[in-house]
Amino acid sequence: MKKTLQLVICTLLLCISTITSQELSIDADIRPRAEYLRGFGNLVPSGVDAAIFVQQRSRLKFGYKADKFAAYVSVQDVSVWGDTPQIAAADNNNSFSLAQAWIDFKFGKGWSTKLGRQALSYDDQRILGGLDWAMQGRFHDAALVRYKNDSGFKLDLGFSFNQNGLSRINTLFDPNNDGNARAVFDYKGMAYAWLHKDWAKFSGSFLFVNNSYQNLDPVDGQTPIDGTVNRQTFGTHLVAKPANGLKIAVNLYGQTGKFTETVDLSAYNAALEVTYKPGKTLFGLGGEILSGDDNGGTDGEIKSFFPIFGTNHKFNGYMDYFFVGNHANSVGLQDLYAKAVIKTGKTNSFLAKLHYFSAAEDIAGTDDKYLGTELDLVFTQKILSFATLKIGYSQMFAGESMEVLKGVTDSSGLQNWGWAMLVVKPNFLKWSPKPVE
Repeated sequence: MKKTLQLVICTLLLCISTITSQELSIDADIRPRAEYLRGFGNLVPSGVDAAIFVQQRSRLKFGYKADKFAAYVSVQDVSVWGDTPQIAAADNNNSFSLAQAWIDFKFGKGWSTKLGRQALSYDDQRILGGLDWAMQGRFHDAALVRYKNDSGFKLDLGFSFNQNGLSRINTLFDPNNDGNARAVFDYKGMAYAWLHKDWAKFSGSFLFVNNSYQNLDPVDGQTPIDGTVNRQTFGTHLVAKPANGLKIAVNLYGQTGKFTETVDLSAYNAALEVTYKPGKTLFGLGGEILSGDDNGGTDGEIKSFFPIFGTNHKFNGYMDYFFVGNHANSVGLQDLYAKAVIKTGKTNSFLAKLHYFSAAEDIAGTDDKYLGTELDLVFTQKILSFATLKIGYSQMFAGESMEVLKGVTDSSGLQNWGWAMLVVKPNFLKWSPKPVE
């Protein structure tokens, strides 16, 4: 493996040495993260011991740039310390994967196309995000057509069509091989458009995403191939900077289409955040509402909004009680929060954020919509130019309605989560041939 890698690098260097307008880079992203969990993602009952583990991402990235062409390949191993025996001949935990592999062609004035496995990240990542907090990240197999000009206008058109594998008949997509392909993330097809414009003190984006999901309803024990259902997510992200240090951000999104063949989808999301940074300290107030449903679609319509491919860990509390692999098609959420980011030096900062959570719709079994209050604390220290230490602590002060919603009785009085992560991103090589004199 080592000799093969050396041969690949030498070949690349030899190939680009004849052309001066090219660049080759090799980088890494290594981040071990130790976590202490006692109520992360869900309430734990009294008497349950905390979970402790160390997870690590080890990612190697190869980049290539030329005048009208770019390519990028990233491979990674995501594993928990100790999950592979010390003397194992091979890693049997399927922790090694291809993270990204794409090519980018530039053509015409401002136009380009990007093809392959790639991260899709737009605006504040509420709807489409790279999910970098998760060790594995989130990537799409997609084709993009992109345009931008000097006036600050940008346009992205994206397309994706997914299959289980090679097949000479039909286009059935059943990623889990269980006859149910309606999971939020496992779409059969996607088409989206993103438009963005920058002005001096204002920027605005509009996003439209259509996702299709395979119909796989079993009939008499058989799984028919019965077309697809389509769901649309659309809306705008607006940012205004009316005065020095003041920033106002607004999100307005809707969801329509078919949830299943017989259930419609009609949901919305609205958010407002105001931040002010008079000096080294940033203060912020905000609120978000994600519509919910108190009957689970039994009336023929789902009214619960789900931020489909966003970096959801960034929103609604770092303990991930909502919309991170949970809370889909539920009672929605109202989130009011205040935050402060204090720079205590040139290389460090301290974040404190307080959330007040309540349900957007009635919770079966209780008249109380209050869910809980969460406190998030994060300290960040830059150690080297390519290395950063982050330490975090979060605590959930859950209400009784949270127990009802999560289905946990006799929950522990202390629901908390602590973590420490070292993010190291060294550049191993950045090389371009010298101009020929």
